[in-house]
Amino acid sequence: MRTKTLNVPSALLCFFFLSCHHLLRHAQAQVPSTVGYTCSATANRTAYPCQTYALYRALSPDFLDLAAVGDLFQVSRLMISNPSNISSPTAPLVAGQPLFVPLSCSCNSPNSSISISYANISFTIKSGDTFYQVSTHNFQNLTTYQSVELVNPNLEATNLTIGVTAYFPIFCKCPNRTQFGNGTNYLISYVFQPSDNISTVASFFGVQAKAITDLNGNNIQPFDTIFVPVARLPVLSQPTVVPSAAPSGKTERKGVIRGLAIGLGITGLVLIFVVGFLIYRDGLLKKKIDGKGDEENKVLYRSKQGSERRKEMEVGLMADVSDCLDKYKVFGIEELREATDGFRESSLIEGSVYKGSINGDLYAIKKMKWNAYEELKILQKVNHGNLVKLEGFCIDSEDDCCYLIYEYVENGSLYSLLHENKNEKLSWKTRLQVAIDVANGLQYIHEHTRPRVVHKDIKSSNILLDSNMRAKIANFGLAKSGCNAITMHIVGTQGYIAPEYLADGVVSTKMDVFSFGVVLLELISGKEAIDEDGNVLWTSAGRILEGNEEEKARKLREWVDNELFLESCSIESILNVVTVAIACLHKDPSKRPTMVDIVYALSKSDDLFFDISDNGSSAPPVRAR
Repeated sequence: MRTKTLNVPSALLCFFFLSCHHLLRHAQAQVPSTVGYTCSATANRTAYPCQTYALYRALSPDFLDLAAVGDLFQVSRLMISNPSNISSPTAPLVAGQPLFVPLSCSCNSPNSSISISYANISFTIKSGDTFYQVSTHNFQNLTTYQSVELVNPNLEATNLTIGVTAYFPIFCKCPNRTQFGNGTNYLISYVFQPSDNISTVASFFGVQAKAITDLNGNNIQPFDTIFVPVARLPVLSQPTVVPSAAPSGKTERKGVIRGLAIGLGITGLVLIFVVGFLIYRDGLLKKKIDGKGDEENKVLYRSKQGSERRKEMEVGLMADVSDCLDKYKVFGIEELREATDGFRESSLIEGSVYKGSINGDLYAIKKMKWNAYEELKILQKVNHGNLVKLEGFCIDSEDDCCYLIYEYVENGSLYSLLHENKNEKLSWKTRLQVAIDVANGLQYIHEHTRPRVVHKDIKSSNILLDSNMRAKIANFGLAKSGCNAITMHIVGTQGYIAPEYLADGVVSTKMDVFSFGVVLLELISGKEAIDEDGNVLWTSAGRILEGNEEEKARKLREWVDNELFLESCSIESILNVVTVAIACLHKDPSKRPTMVDIVYALSKSDDLFFDISDNGSSAPPVRAR
């Protein structure tokens, strides 16, 4: 009996521990990832970065049009409407309408201990926003607040400042080599809904349920982000949006007439008041000036007003650039006048840039009109051998001007050497090195600045060559800190502007990639980006790669700069660069390579030989083997 009494509790205790162990394992399997999905770009050779998609549902009232959804994910309306089977990018949406939103997925390391697979989306904090609210509402659980906290270690989640930029990691994954081999081209990010089951999700995407569970496991919980493997995007069935009924013609006309009458009456009163006020003010001003007695007093009065205005502007600009004062030298205007012989035409390099000597050192001095703050803000963030270095600045309150003082780059612009100075012959090795230098500079501003910098004006005239014929990117006057934005103010140089920027105002690093592709074509062909008849160079480049190998070689010889065939450069090397250029010029920005990919591809050329010397302006890239 004693033994039996002892064995019962032992059995129960054993059963208890086994049950607890089973429950613990089950509970651990059920808990979703809170900080994201770990990744390794080398594991099974997963192709990071990659282009993928997330399924997003139109949300009332803030996200019922593609412009709002596009702004949230920092893509254009067309980039959503095309994969989502929506005929018009301006069409209104209905709540719950499914959309495929493109994501640029990367394997990122928010800290040294973990790498997470996500698309990095910037978001400006507004009143009432919290990491949890934006993650669950705006981004519909495509991320978690824990992951947002991990990616934004410098922000206090419980005390967010309005206007600050936070980064929201949208969960995504890239297919590995095995998945690609099995026909999987995309792993679609999908938030599992409370009403979902694996079968309904599989049916929606046109895949087998087993394919989803093999990738995500069997313990999927509501609001988990799962990944659906597909060979191609399914065609979404979109609802028909019926416009609201218009009022009857008679009632509408009556309302319009009444509204016009009231509006015109108010407008008339406002105009009378404004005109009367201006007449009264001008009368007082005239009396005040006339009271001074003579023309000299009038001039002194105007001069005093101008002096006060200039002083206010100078104080304002100095306040704007106060955080640059400890990094750059502040030059005096008299120094610059002496250096440029009074800004004479003989010192002019190009546009409003002058060559000047100060204390025996040569500088390029750029004259601007009080709008240098944005360029200064960008330049103080960057420091790379393939970017022209800013040495200092000067504020001239008398002329309402600001001057940026750069290092002087001896051999001038690539445009001048290619298209104007016919006596200077650029070898293929030099051209290839220039391409890699520019690619390295762009890779730096795209990948190693936070937020990322988009140059927005990459062209051969903004690429300068030093005494060693090493290239440096110049002129950050149009650059933007922070990418994937939408703008209505289109600026740039014809022949280099990316189609999505010109048509839809999309600002992204991929617009720099497009412009870089045009520069590659200039290096290869010796032709200008746009000829005297207005023909754009890049429109004819795609035909080079059409046909068999013999036809490609023939068309390449017809298209390439004749100077290159006077040396022993290989057709294969030139064709490799043409292939890179055409990839950069893809009309779909998501299908253009990154600058990381471009640097790697260009560095593989057999014609590339690096003469590494101490006076090189930038370290040469590693040769791929």
